[in-house]
This record gives sequence, structure tokens and C-alpha cells, in this order.
Amino acid sequence: MTTRGGGLGGRDLLLVLLICLAWAGNFLTSALALREIPPFLFTALRFGILGLALIPLMKPPAQGQWPRLFAVAICLGLLHFGLSFTALKLAGDLSSPAIVMQSYVPMTALLGWVMLGERFGWRTGLAIAVSFGGVLVLGFDPIVLDHPASLISMLISAVFLALATVLMKPLKGLDVFSQQGWIAWISVLPLLAISEVIEPGAIARLTNVSWVGWVGAAYAAFISSLLGHGLFYVLVKRHPIAQVTPWLLISPVLAVVLGIVFWGDRPGPRLLVGGAMVLGGVLIIALRALAKSREVVREPTEI
Repeated sequence: MTTRGGGLGGRDLLLVLLICLAWAGNFLTSALALREIPPFLFTALRFGILGLALIPLMKPPAQGQWPRLFAVAICLGLLHFGLSFTALKLAGDLSSPAIVMQSYVPMTALLGWVMLGERFGWRTGLAIAVSFGGVLVLGFDPIVLDHPASLISMLISAVFLALATVLMKPLKGLDVFSQQGWIAWISVLPLLAISEVIEPGAIARLTNVSWVGWVGAAYAAFISSLLGHGLFYVLVKRHPIAQVTPWLLISPVLAVVLGIVFWGDRPGPRLLVGGAMVLGGVLIIALRALAKSREVVREPTEI
């Protein structure tokens, strides 16, 4: 097996930019939709639309994979997305949720160490500490202090995203569309049940939702999930994942820009410094993973 060692170029960098634009735009369109649709119902709509779209592409998982797939769906579809949209609704800005979300990367490294025995060096450990320190600094920004529930919700959401990422690693025989489709279908009914309990009457009020709310749900399903993750799958089939992930840090930066231009965000010095620490730590972790992947010498095989 051979892999490309020259990094991303030309057309693939354009695909990275499209992915980052899709994911950054999701913060803005979802925040607008969440003015009309409460978070867990919005998440259910996103997955309902996505699940219907993916039916023709879905394949069943391999025997024995169902329990792990259900665990991934609960962590990712139900808890991560439900809580992240809750955080976005509670936040007074787009910038802090977009940055705090990236804390899932150092959390994933820690969980990989605890659950899978994956080891990392002192530089990665230092980067993890810097990232978490950045969250603390960011948390003292006035706009974040005014909405502490948003910060807590997003951090818990990031924990479940990290857990889902670790649980996903041993899944075999599922392409990205099958994986997304099953996660969507497993998540929809529990999300609707939670919405009925903690967002009473929200389902009945869907008839009053404007085109902004429906476009937000459709964007989350088709542009963020289907297009964004679909293109990501294309890239990781061409390149080692460690070569792709550092470029994805463009996404939260673009989300901050969108927040300033369209949402009226005015990031203070603590948010900027804390954000730089979080993203800087994440970048170091990604670059360390890239360096490690390049140390692995793969011999070409003949078939």
C-alpha cells in the first residue's frame, strides 16, 4: 500500500476550503434557525432530512457492529449535536462556540490514551494543556461570562464528540454515507422524545417556522453533513488523515469572521487570546500526528 507524502495541493486545497466554508457557515445558518426551532427538535430535523437523503446509499454494518454503532449514534447524534446546538442557542456570539468546539481534539487524544492505550509525547501533552488553558482564558471574556451555560454545554458536547470519535475507530465496513445514515436514523426518535419533554409544544409550532428555520435545517443536513463530510471522506481516501486535519482549523477561523460580519460579534482580548491558545494547541496536536504518520514507513505490496 502506498500513500502520498507530498501533502495537499491545488484541487485538494480547494476541497478543504469548501469543507471549511460549509462547516463555518453551519454555525451562522443554524444560529439563525435556532431563533425559531429549539435545539433538540432542530437536531432531529437535521437528522431526519439527512437520513431520508441517504437511504439509497446506506449499507448494513458488519455482524457484531450494531452495539458500537448505537453507542456512537447516542454520543454523536443525540448528545453531541443536541448539546452543541443548545450551546449555540444560549451563546451571545458565534465565535466562542466555534472555538470551544475544537477542544474535542485534545479530549480525543486523552480518551485515546485512556481507552485505547494510544501514547503521545510531551509536546502533544503540552499542546493539550495549552488548549485547555485557552478554554479557561476564553471563559473569562465578558461575552462568555454572560452566557456560562453555553460554554458548559459546548464543553460537554465536545466530550461526547471525542468519545464518539474514539468509539468510531474500531467500526469496520461502513463508508461515511452509511455511517451518517445509520447515526441519523438511530438518533431521530430519541431526539424527538427529548424535544417533546423539554421543549413542549415545539413540534406543533413547526407550522409557524419561517423559511429561515427550514433552510437552516436543510443546510445542516445537505451542506454541512452531506457535502462537508462527503468531501472530507474523499480527501482522507487520497491522503493520510493527519495531512488533512491541520487544514480544518480554517473552519473555526471562518466562523469567527462570519460572526463578526453577520452576527455582530466583537471578540474581546480574552476571547482572542484564549481562542489562539485553543487553536494553537489543536494545530500542534494535528502536526504532531502528521509527523508521526510520516515516520511510519509503508512498503509497497503487489497484488
